[in-house]
Amino acid sequence: MIKDMNKEVKFSLVFRDMWQSAGKYQPRVDQLVKVAPAIIKMGCFDRVETNGGGFEQVNLLYGENPNVAVREWTKPFHEAGIQTHMLDRALNGLRMSPCSKDLRKLFYKVKKAQGTDITRIFCGLNDPRNVIPSIAYAKEAGMIAQAALCITASPVHTVEYYIGLAKQFIEAGADEICLKDMAGIGRPQTLGKITAGIKALKKDIIIQYHSHAGPGFNMASILEVCENGCDYVDVGMSPLSWGTGHADVIAVQEMLKDAGFKVKEINMEAYMEVRTQIQEMCDDFLGYYIPDLNHVNNSLLIKPGLPGGMMGSLMTDLEENLSSLNKWKEKHGQAPLTTDQMLVKLFDEVAYVWPKVGYPCLVTPFSQYVKNLALMNVTLMEKGKNRWEMFPDTIWDMVLGKAGQLPAPVDDEIRELAKSQGREFMTTDPQANYPDCLDEFKAKMQEKGWELGQDDEELFEYAMHPSQYEAYKSGKAKADFEADLAKRKAAKNAPAAGAAQPSVITVNLNGQTYKLDIAYGDAVPAASAGSASQAPVGEGEGIPAPLSGKFYLTRDNSESPKKVGDEVKRGDTLCYIEAMKILNSICADFDGVITAILPSNGDSVEEDDVIIKIARK
Repeated sequence: MIKDMNKEVKFSLVFRDMWQSAGKYQPRVDQLVKVAPAIIKMGCFDRVETNGGGFEQVNLLYGENPNVAVREWTKPFHEAGIQTHMLDRALNGLRMSPCSKDLRKLFYKVKKAQGTDITRIFCGLNDPRNVIPSIAYAKEAGMIAQAALCITASPVHTVEYYIGLAKQFIEAGADEICLKDMAGIGRPQTLGKITAGIKALKKDIIIQYHSHAGPGFNMASILEVCENGCDYVDVGMSPLSWGTGHADVIAVQEMLKDAGFKVKEINMEAYMEVRTQIQEMCDDFLGYYIPDLNHVNNSLLIKPGLPGGMMGSLMTDLEENLSSLNKWKEKHGQAPLTTDQMLVKLFDEVAYVWPKVGYPCLVTPFSQYVKNLALMNVTLMEKGKNRWEMFPDTIWDMVLGKAGQLPAPVDDEIRELAKSQGREFMTTDPQANYPDCLDEFKAKMQEKGWELGQDDEELFEYAMHPSQYEAYKSGKAKADFEADLAKRKAAKNAPAAGAAQPSVITVNLNGQTYKLDIAYGDAVPAASAGSASQAPVGEGEGIPAPLSGKFYLTRDNSESPKKVGDEVKRGDTLCYIEAMKILNSICADFDGVITAILPSNGDSVEEDDVIIKIARK
């Protein structure tokens, strides 16, 4: 029953998450500024999600300064009286890995100065030790602190669990509460009970509901939370609504209007204008990174509980890993797997892995950790190997408690594995594991002659995303993106068999022209073949890449890179391969001396490529 028939429910357009839930990239700043007036003209939004996790990294990846993007993008909404909000990851700030305390505090000062009003603070472990400090830092900076409850369905995530969590956040000063149903698997009646329970704690607390459409529950869930006092609902719009995205504002508005709620009308002329511009962005370049399956609702998502916000990257990762696995199968005379077969295997393995690692809420970064572990297990088992043979250090950090307390105990199977590797569980405050870093990054920027930026925003960006920022500053990120986009366009628009296909394309980057050789299928571009023949080749045994990804010599600035001539012991970390947003350490299998390092830092490598050569001692 509706408790207040005259209650108004307000809408927030989650423009950032619409794109993240669809594919890999976000629009450019010129596209954002162009679409903002039409979004405002729609007249139905009191809030717009403009930035946050999964926004700034991808700006850097294609060579755009995210600080400029945030300032320009938030400005028109402020002028129109519409609040802007962002998503942040508490201990992790805007990235996959934890941050130092001084960086976290600077984060909120920068975002407030850039024009973001509200920050949605979440921790995938729902650990108050991670969320509560961010509530204080956000309020100190003048932001509205919205504390999120990461919603999932498991034996430990009960109604009482969530109400108790909300009580802690409200007592710690949270201005608002968000029910972050990131996978859309919250059951409607359960969500209604949680909403009513929070309102019983504090009648005037603002509650905002965020849900993804994929599994099929979310329209019922939206109605249920609104009938129990929800104030704001996150919505999407065509052509990025439904599927792994969000319910469309038109459907939600009509449903709530019929139920007796006060809702704002939609200017349909403006809606169609925004819809057209979104399609133009897809046609320009963003659509090349949106897998077709992400447009489709799929109740198979209920079992693994994977969030809509990572489905864009998941399908890309799946495509790349399946291609690599099928090449291996072909070499070994085995039948290839289809995408659907691989997807079902993956979802089944996620359901197996999740309870064993303590039921972390499947939201960034822990959704990626569980999914990646499951995907690595599937790949290993398809090759006749054992589960857990690849278990990256970053995932161990989650399991061991370095990033916070897991909701449930870790399975004995994983505890035995940790013991066999000499790993210890910890219960200390996660922040204590990550010392302050800003002075170090200031010194590095001064050495490089880089400006700290307005309100220290460039310092913030460098400290938050070191490797991506360096690639952005050098122009490598832009060049890599242009090359990848050109390859995707060529593949999608390839002429009929037998027709001439281009072997060289020209890319203009900041006034400098580059020629890029391209090839089709499994062929090697001429330029790549030439560079490979010039790569230093030492004596000794080759260390193959165990998976496809980007090659890095170090994990962060605290490590010294290995070099030719270095002696290594069995078990020493040689380098890293970044795959599926995780840095996987590659270790030496025997004692020896490094005689060759073939890829350059940041290069893409394929599974089984020789990356390092070592002469045995």
